[in-house]
Amino acid sequence: MRLPLQGGLPPAAAPTGDVVEIACDESGFSGTNLLDPATPLVSHASVDLTVEEATRLLASLRSGFPWSAHEFKSRQFLRRPEAADAREWFLAALRGRAHVHLVDKQVFLVTRVVDLLLDEPSYAAGTRLAGARRADALALHRAGRAAGPAWDAFLAAFVEMLRTKRRDRSGGGSVDRFFAARDALLRHVPTDAMLHALDRVRVADVQARLYAEDRSIPPPLEPLLPALAETVLFWSGGRRRVLVTHDEQSALTADRLRRLQRALAEGGGLPAGESPLAGLVMTDSRDDPRVQVADLLAGVARRMPGSVGDAPRRPLGTRTQP
Repeated sequence: MRLPLQGGLPPAAAPTGDVVEIACDESGFSGTNLLDPATPLVSHASVDLTVEEATRLLASLRSGFPWSAHEFKSRQFLRRPEAADAREWFLAALRGRAHVHLVDKQVFLVTRVVDLLLDEPSYAAGTRLAGARRADALALHRAGRAAGPAWDAFLAAFVEMLRTKRRDRSGGGSVDRFFAARDALLRHVPTDAMLHALDRVRVADVQARLYAEDRSIPPPLEPLLPALAETVLFWSGGRRRVLVTHDEQSALTADRLRRLQRALAEGGGLPAGESPLAGLVMTDSRDDPRVQVADLLAGVARRMPGSVGDAPRRPLGTRTQP
């Protein structure tokens, strides 16, 4: 027996005006485990196919390759000996109808350090709407990686400090350990302005607000929300609203989606007060061929990023005109 779907934010009424409907899935999402070297990337894929188009595309794959009769999974798609030919055909079939946003998990963590600990936390953090700090975060990432183990220890201390689930909280001293890791990193990059700007009182305040479940702060270790925001902004193009059908994800709660919706309304380019995110409906991938297509694309993009576009840490798209 299937459990009821959780999360989502269905629109109160059918969206009017210029609306595009997309179906999404991700690959590499691992909750707060962001430093696993085996999964350095998260990919969030979306397609604007109709159910009929997605069904025909999957049927074409099945006719030439021995896949499951019920659901495709990207692991099978990539590991079978005949996968190269199938992958090439699949990507060609999606040209102009799909988009992939790749997230380098380390870069995501650095944007969280900068956006949440040096600015007022916002649901626009980690997206193009918070671009003023983007260059600072990337500069810190480049400098930090050259520091070797001190960089890894700094990121690990940041993750430890901001875990919000009670069973995962590090207890007393995590802010002190974070600043000790910061000081150790400064010995390798002594001139980095972002590291010097970190303030103990401010950082402790952010941690206290998170522990008190201050919902105005976006979940600090959830890359799926900014990835969804970038996906919506891409498909909107500042001209239309986007209705999302998404494979079930516990991170996409109704409260978080409302806050993201409001943040996108402030910088999404549509008339005042109108959010590019029209709504988000959860589904089970087994029931929606569009989501199965997005799952395949997300798996290809995460494991073989060069096959779908540019280098990691940048939004990628086969669709050139929304």
